Amino acid sequence: MHRLALPAVALFLGLARPVLANPYEAVLDNGMKVIVKEDHRAPVAVSQLWYRVGSVDEVNGRTGLSHLLEHMMFKGTQKVPAGEFSRLIAAAGGKDNAFTSRDHTVYFQQLAADRLPLALQLESDRMANLAFKDEAFNSELNVVKEERRWRTDDQPAGRLYEALYAGAFIASPVRTPVIGWMGDLDSMKPDDLRAWYRQWYVPNNATLVVVGDVKAEEVLAQARAAFGGLAGRTLPERRPQPEPPQNGIRRLSVKAPSELPYLALAWKAPRLERIDQSEPYAYAMLASLLDGLDASRLPRRLVREQAVATSVSASYDMLTRAGALFTVIGVPAQGVAPARLEKAIRAELDRIAREGVSAAELERVRRQVEAARIYEKDSMFAQAMQIGTVESLGFSWRDEPEFVQRLTAVTSQQVQAVARGLKDDDLTVVTLVPQPLPKGAPKSMPMEGGDSHGVR
Repeated sequence: MHRLALPAVALFLGLARPVLANPYEAVLDNGMKVIVKEDHRAPVAVSQLWYRVGSVDEVNGRTGLSHLLEHMMFKGTQKVPAGEFSRLIAAAGGKDNAFTSRDHTVYFQQLAADRLPLALQLESDRMANLAFKDEAFNSELNVVKEERRWRTDDQPAGRLYEALYAGAFIASPVRTPVIGWMGDLDSMKPDDLRAWYRQWYVPNNATLVVVGDVKAEEVLAQARAAFGGLAGRTLPERRPQPEPPQNGIRRLSVKAPSELPYLALAWKAPRLERIDQSEPYAYAMLASLLDGLDASRLPRRLVREQAVATSVSASYDMLTRAGALFTVIGVPAQGVAPARLEKAIRAELDRIAREGVSAAELERVRRQVEAARIYEKDSMFAQAMQIGTVESLGFSWRDEPEFVQRLTAVTSQQVQAVARGLKDDDLTVVTLVPQPLPKGAPKSMPMEGGDSHGVR
């Protein structure tokens, strides 16, 4: 989904001592970054440990490693047997979980603020001392295979998204599903996962984010006590995997049991690499103008006025370590062919390319941005997510005012320019062709991004 409440981004700053501001920041001697944001409205704390490793770091034949390792991190160490991590957090009145995306793997706990040291000690232990037997690996591998069947193989939306990214990219690792290809899961070995763990699960590849009713100096001391004794290591070389020019529209069709057809149009778009780039902000604004509320262009014109779609949405995420897509996905109305819906979507984009957008439309999105900034402050978890996301992508939490200012300063002319930049040479179109549903089969899951997977 496109982000309206955009977090702060800036170049990575490696500081030896805390920055005396809220948030507070320090880098331990082993290279691990710690960021603490005090929020004293409730006696709780959120701890998130972000590892900068995800599916974009994987190679052909070894896909799905990051996600499966996330599962195995709950299978115990010499000190903390399998299942004991979550039991200890629950006994302390908290809850924990994890998720994997293309860009990072995250482990988190939400618990009473005075129990934060427990979470840090447990995370430190499994950062250095993960131990799992082959039998546990084989059992969890079967769990992941079943997750893949449930979320992708047996879901028309999942098949559509997988085909979309695999078709749009041919060299970039963005084409790889986070959960991995089934053939790679079939051939995966326990030692593959142990090697992946040793390569990437080191303090200098991790950022700890804590938000809550805490004192920053105390949390930094607790983090040093928990993680300071762990040694950093040289990380594997991350070689660039540039995507070659597409030079022509790509069309794919996918057959799957489904009540309705789906249509996806995706154009390659620039990702944000520097805070002063202008195009990514314009693409983000265009996505929000097309799809944000009922008054947005696509729901208003294609669903209510023209009645060619039952639903239609636009998305763009500038914050990624690899390739980005500007995507429009729709479900044709009853009796409407996907080709007709495609024509209507492209006509709406062409209209913006010719005429731009109104000041009132831009102001509506600006108000959404400001409202989202306010509402996300109500959630400690959301605050930590914003900080961790941009930090794991090589930016910083510091420049949120500039980040938001650049988004809200986007003009109609800039939106018009990026709409004109949506060329067929960068376009991939995927149509899901519905097949009869098996008798008694459940309805398909709703369309969703499909770019992250959690343990439970």
